[in-house]
Amino acid sequence: METESVCADENLVQLNTFFPKLPILFALAHNRSIARTLPTRIDTRADSSTDARLSRIVRLLSDNATVVISGTRVAEELGTSRSEVWRAVQHLRELGVQITGHLATGYQLNAMPDLLLPDILDPLISGTIFAGKIHHYFRIGSTNTVAMQAGANGEPEGSVFLAEEQTAGRGRGGHSWESTQSVGIYCSVVLRPEITPVDALFLSLMTGIAMADAVEQTTGLRPDLRWPNDGLIGERKFCGILTEMNAEPTRVRYVVIGIGINVNHMSFAGELEPIATSLRMEGGREWSRVDLAAALLKSLDGHYRKFMQGGESARGALIQEFEKRSSWARGRHVRIEDNGGYEGVTEGLDDRGFLLLRTGQGLRTVLSGNVRAPK
Repeated sequence: METESVCADENLVQLNTFFPKLPILFALAHNRSIARTLPTRIDTRADSSTDARLSRIVRLLSDNATVVISGTRVAEELGTSRSEVWRAVQHLRELGVQITGHLATGYQLNAMPDLLLPDILDPLISGTIFAGKIHHYFRIGSTNTVAMQAGANGEPEGSVFLAEEQTAGRGRGGHSWESTQSVGIYCSVVLRPEITPVDALFLSLMTGIAMADAVEQTTGLRPDLRWPNDGLIGERKFCGILTEMNAEPTRVRYVVIGIGINVNHMSFAGELEPIATSLRMEGGREWSRVDLAAALLKSLDGHYRKFMQGGESARGALIQEFEKRSSWARGRHVRIEDNGGYEGVTEGLDDRGFLLLRTGQGLRTVLSGNVRAPK
């Protein structure tokens, strides 16, 4: 959720800055390459992402759930030593994976873990542009930062970056996002749409709709959307979307869309307590993050394909759908926290996706800023 922090990379173009500042930002240098460090153990690779063998342990145990699998067999399947398998199992247990047994007797999975591991998630998203392109991290600074760096290094469209925990999760306007371990979804995807920067705002609106569809499908809860990229239930925020891009004045090179969803948080403290919520707090039960992440990626795939293939008509339909799903888009008295702040009544979105606001001085187009209820 949102608290003050400093934006991590001066080379990023955030869509909340929008177009008045784009010519300046386009002149900046390309994003820096990904820093590499030496691997230290089975659960991390050189780029800090989760070793595929850790995911394969869970998959191997789940595929043989009714029997005990010897440490020797696991080691042979992974091409590593039994001691490395033991270390990996211990780490999985620390993360809440219920594995019984030990090195001498073998291992058995008691329950399917709610970890967003590629071997668990990938079979659920087959046929999408994201299939086979999942990068998983147990702990990372920011999925968006890593995804932007990967995009600069040529990472293909559809690459997904998922973390169990972020230590420097970022939101719009230099805010941070609270990313508690293994209770939320912290996800960034790389897209390479053939569009101009002027159309990039549609991707934020599209992602909000895709998120809302996935949440409703998985939980039965119906989220509200607040322009341009907040997901709410009632008046409290549970989802934020951060869209960043690398672009020239006339074309987008690549876009990274970051999605943070509060799923199984049980409470929030301090300044977040009155404004934040989670799907668990609203639904009164724990939800499967794996099911929700799969639904999110499938929904995003469908909406993205429709947007890219539909031309101008798809843009108009997207605006109509966003207005339909948002109680904030029309007839709502709001305050815009930008340029000292100003208030008015919302009158929908214009044909570029920007919010229209009727103020005492007339109709105004909102290019950036946080939309809030008046104090």
